Amino acid sequence: MTEHISATVADGVGRLTLQRPQALNALSYEMIRSISAVFDAWRYDPEVAMVVLDGAGERGFCAGGDVRELYGYTTGGHAAEALRFFRDEYRLNATIARYPKPVVAIMDGITMGGGIGLAGHASIRIVTERSRVAMPETRIGFTPDVGGSWLLGRTPGELGVHLALNSRTMDAADAMHAGFADAYVPSDRIPHLLQALEERADPGTPWEIVMLFDETPGPSALAAARPWVDACYSAPTVADIIERLRAFAEGRADAAAAAYAAGAADELEALSPTALTVTLEAVRRARTLRSLEEALEQEFRAVSWFIGEHDLHEGIRAQVIDKDRNPKWDPPTLDDVPAGLAERVLTEQLHEPVWPAATVVE
Repeated sequence: MTEHISATVADGVGRLTLQRPQALNALSYEMIRSISAVFDAWRYDPEVAMVVLDGAGERGFCAGGDVRELYGYTTGGHAAEALRFFRDEYRLNATIARYPKPVVAIMDGITMGGGIGLAGHASIRIVTERSRVAMPETRIGFTPDVGGSWLLGRTPGELGVHLALNSRTMDAADAMHAGFADAYVPSDRIPHLLQALEERADPGTPWEIVMLFDETPGPSALAAARPWVDACYSAPTVADIIERLRAFAEGRADAAAAAYAAGAADELEALSPTALTVTLEAVRRARTLRSLEEALEQEFRAVSWFIGEHDLHEGIRAQVIDKDRNPKWDPPTLDDVPAGLAERVLTEQLHEPVWPAATVVE
């Protein structure tokens, strides 16, 4: 058991807390192994009726996977270790999604990347006024994984494509509208919610208890933007999406929407052309898949390719290691991305899959 998680059982509630607040509870490989072991141990434990998953500190539930650790793997000639990291993480994501006992995830603060992999597939997903939810992988020359493409593919309209390509951060209202969260509970009421879950007085189910504390988070800016997001992000290619965003921004739209669209176009032009091209295809393909496990396998095929590529290494270097925020992408433009690359990356099985045989759960 790593020092970076704690697992306790009291009054029928298994509480699993990420204990790495100095790193916003970013997931190391040892944390993933330990969390998996806890879920395995509690599966048949009669003393555990439900699981509460949360993070230490007030800044974040989980900022994602430990990209410094990943950088060390991918630049140090340890690709096998990186693949092991992802396989075990994806198996954990599927375990949470299929767990036979209710899993209540409290997404208080920053919840991104690997944090979505833990909380986004839980039975009950709670956000607060401090929640900041995102799949920010394109910012480091990568693509949404941990089942993120599955969630993004099921958002209303084209919002998932927008969220994926632009790595857009959602507040509580946005996360609920996009289907990444189920309930909004102000952070100062979380301790009372935890107490109620432990006491389990009437009403008795976890969802009924959560509903006693649920409030309305207010309007979603993401929902308000959907008409023009649908119109722009339904374009066939990333280049076409940018063209539509520019045209919308220059048209007769209101000033706020025009600025939003122009900013989105600027972002896309600054991000990795390769990552954007693969991500667009990944989210669209995820809409046709039958299960989370199929989406995770598709993501693993993409990740297996990305870990050996320049843009992921360069993106982590620029954003996390050197922090110069000035990545040099290769290829540098969308026009230079080879035709058919996304389909090849998402379908070619370079390494042993996550599950030994095809796993389809409908």
